[in-house]
Amino acid sequence: MSRNSFQHRIRGYFNLREGRASYEGMRKRIIAGARIDGIHMFELMAAMLIASIGLNVDSTEAVVGAMLICPLMGSVLGLAYGVASVDVKILRQSASGLFAQIVVCLVTSTIYFLISPLSGQTEALVSNSTPTIWDLTIALVGGFAGGLGMSRQQEPAILLSGVAVATALMPPLCSTGYGLALRNAIFAASAFYEFLINVVFIALGAEFVFLMLRVPLHADLNDDGVVTEEEERRVKLTSRVMRRNIVIATGIFVIPCVFISANVVKSTLAENGTVFEVFDQYQTEATTLELKVACPGFVNYSIGSEDSYNIETDTLEQHVIATVVTEEELSVGEKTEAEALIQINVPNLERVDFEVDESAA
Repeated sequence: MSRNSFQHRIRGYFNLREGRASYEGMRKRIIAGARIDGIHMFELMAAMLIASIGLNVDSTEAVVGAMLICPLMGSVLGLAYGVASVDVKILRQSASGLFAQIVVCLVTSTIYFLISPLSGQTEALVSNSTPTIWDLTIALVGGFAGGLGMSRQQEPAILLSGVAVATALMPPLCSTGYGLALRNAIFAASAFYEFLINVVFIALGAEFVFLMLRVPLHADLNDDGVVTEEEERRVKLTSRVMRRNIVIATGIFVIPCVFISANVVKSTLAENGTVFEVFDQYQTEATTLELKVACPGFVNYSIGSEDSYNIETDTLEQHVIATVVTEEELSVGEKTEAEALIQINVPNLERVDFEVDESAA
């Protein structure tokens, strides 16, 4: 295979234009997806109720099912297309539709959590009110996949369903409703911020696809069917200004997410450090060095636990057991010395088991 043939094949693998729908077909699909009607709203309320119940009882299956039903993605992709093509009509339709859907979602989830007898915070509710860089990344990549789906000739329903599950637009709105029901402004604001993070970066990922496909700008500003040079100049200027402002606004908008992510990483490292300290509370490394000197043919030293049932107190007791492995049997004196060394760092030591590993000799 020649070098040119190889390069041509590689370019073919990453060719976004192959199998692409027509620009007019994409526009019609976007408009249809962003359109709001009665059926749409009832589907949204049903999905929101299912998601709220799922988060309330910590049911992953219910939440995933709700996200598959949820029709929010159409408005978000409409925003992306509206910005990429500078189509003010689609942009306004998508923005107003998304706002209406947000209101319906918040009302539905808030009412549910107000009447639900289960008022405790589940792990699912908490995790969907803590926006991090990882949520941002998932939303960005998910939006890119969603944009690809909308640009294909074939029906993108299956791909968009997968994107809806991956990017999780509904759970943060449910958590926001939970915070509103409990009148916890901080919790509600954090959850709603996570929702907005998902919306913004899904839209950015999809917009990137539309820009790569060079979706034409909507230059017919007065919709008279004729594009003048002035209209073309104005729409190109508007496009540059809009993209610049979006980059600046997104950079500012993501700052709290960066700080929250830093705190999450810091707390995780602290927890890992605590776990390590608990694991090594018996100073096994220091004791191992001492046993190597005190025990001839030393092989290994470890600390474990053994459970036993106490009939008198009717309780399960845990005992700390040390194990010393050597190449040959130790004398009574050597065993006594080893036990004394271990007890220095293991005051609650129950017993020491001495084992011989002749194969290590």
